[in-house]
Amino acid sequence: MRYPILLFDADGTLLDFEQTEADALTETFRKFSLPLDDRIRNRYLEINHGLWKAFENGEITKAQVLDTRFAQLFREFNLNGPTDGTFERCYQDALAYGHALMPDALEVCRNLSRCHELYIVSNGVSSTQFKRLEESGLRPFMKQVFVSEDVGYQKPMKEYFDYVERHISGFDRKNALIIGDSLASDIRGGVTAGIDTCWYNPGCLAGGGQVKPDYEIRDLKELYEICG
Repeated sequence: MRYPILLFDADGTLLDFEQTEADALTETFRKFSLPLDDRIRNRYLEINHGLWKAFENGEITKAQVLDTRFAQLFREFNLNGPTDGTFERCYQDALAYGHALMPDALEVCRNLSRCHELYIVSNGVSSTQFKRLEESGLRPFMKQVFVSEDVGYQKPMKEYFDYVERHISGFDRKNALIIGDSLASDIRGGVTAGIDTCWYNPGCLAGGGQVKPDYEIRDLKELYEICG
């Protein structure tokens, strides 16, 4: 067996975050009687993506991401939304109940868990991620879940993966594989940490020369051949 230890990203790899995010936005804006059209939704996605990228680069904290994204959106569109954290908390609650899966994710994790050790490595919000993993049915197949909020570092930082290594008994980087959809977070993190990587790229996106993964797949079932 080439990779007995498999480190899975959560959002965009096993969990369908785009669907969950869309549903959570609709529900939260409805709850606060705020308008939500394509222009507002798309601008939120731009703001949120930029803030999470800054977080991954170590430029801001996770708290700053969560405190800023809706406050900025409300200012730009002159929306009368609460800026005391109430909206963010309701949004997180809505996200926690969203557990749509990527194609074949549950089947693949169930099958791989019979001969491999599976772990989650995520930059998400801890309480939200644990709830979604439970609701999705994925949690029983994971030996441990490592969320950056609990670790104190985030992907792609080497310190994040150093922490993971220290907390997995018998961990050997040569026997581990990181599977994720983000070149900037998952793949760059693996390259920095000296762990082999597999880029899950169902949308056939161009790599752009950022970093080079060891493997690239379109379908999670391709992991059967890679992992042995």
